[in-house]
Amino acid sequence: MAGAKTAVEWLASVAPDPEVCRWEWERNPLGVALLPAGRAWDVLILPGELGYPTLDVLTRILDRPGPVLADFGDNRMGFLVPPGTAARWVGTGIRTAGPGTWIVVPYPGRSTGGVRWLVPPDGSGTLTDPALLELAMHEAVAGPAEGANG
Repeated sequence: MAGAKTAVEWLASVAPDPEVCRWEWERNPLGVALLPAGRAWDVLILPGELGYPTLDVLTRILDRPGPVLADFGDNRMGFLVPPGTAARWVGTGIRTAGPGTWIVVPYPGRSTGGVRWLVPPDGSGTLTDPALLELAMHEAVAGPAEGANG
């Protein structure tokens, strides 16, 4: 549970008033808060049909990727990446959230009816390297290597 508290503190640190954010977040029956992107992280938003295979690739090559969100119905996945990534990203079909945008963030460790963590933050500030994420997307699109299934 210490990890969840650290993750809550890390996430809430970007709010205009972190204490008010934490207080409201912990009492919100939906278990979500709106937090500004572009301070501690940006978000690259992939369609679910690309996001899941990309996450599979990332988890094969990393001990722990950065935090990953999924929306209700798994239509979109948000990968938390270093601030500044959104401004430089040129990938087609990938939406970005950087400075001036807000994202719905679920309380770590609590199940919600909508947005949820596929890879929850651990509170350490670990983010996914955008270059590695891009390579994982390319591998996910290319599909499994020949002979990988048998």
